[in-house]
Amino acid sequence: MMPPLPVRLPLLSFQQKSIDVLGAEKAKQNRTAVYVVSAGCAEFFASVALFPLEATRIRLVSTHGFANGLIDGFGKILKNEGIGAFDSAFGPILFKQVPYTITKFVAFERVSEAILSQFDKSQMSAGASTAVNLGSGLISGFAAAIVSQPADTMLSKINKTKGLPVAGDLGLRGSFAGLPTRLFMVGGLTAGQFAIYGDIKKFLGATK
Repeated sequence: MMPPLPVRLPLLSFQQKSIDVLGAEKAKQNRTAVYVVSAGCAEFFASVALFPLEATRIRLVSTHGFANGLIDGFGKILKNEGIGAFDSAFGPILFKQVPYTITKFVAFERVSEAILSQFDKSQMSAGASTAVNLGSGLISGFAAAIVSQPADTMLSKINKTKGLPVAGDLGLRGSFAGLPTRLFMVGGLTAGQFAIYGDIKKFLGATK
């Protein structure tokens, strides 16, 4: 899972650009499509910038004792396998990260929108707004973890089997192995991230 900030700031930029192109009313009517396109574009560019580190992280968690941290792991892969080892991971990482990010942001926006529609937003305290962001973030984290779990599992297996065809061997049950642990991790982390994301949106005037 990549660091959130390189995705969030470009995503808000893509959202604003969509509003500028479509107009506020049309963008509102097609907001789910705006969320999907904005999140997908933001994650694509973030993945291009960060996939060597993500490939290293996956190697660290899939191969016990491989290295001591990202820097050590990055150096080992570069020295022993060459720069091409990072390129080979780009496709699978993209396949995992883009659906993950799209699901996470779309779910957050729609869940928070549904919750806020039940209240007078002008009367909500800062604490209540944060609670909505935390709850919406938790649900969106669960959704994103479920959607991306098969690709995450396959990435770990590919790193262990050095590119052997594992999709057919995993099966449906194997593809979702370890999901409860990942739900706990991603859900909690995403809840905290979206508490910050909500404040960033409010500061930039992108809450509507």
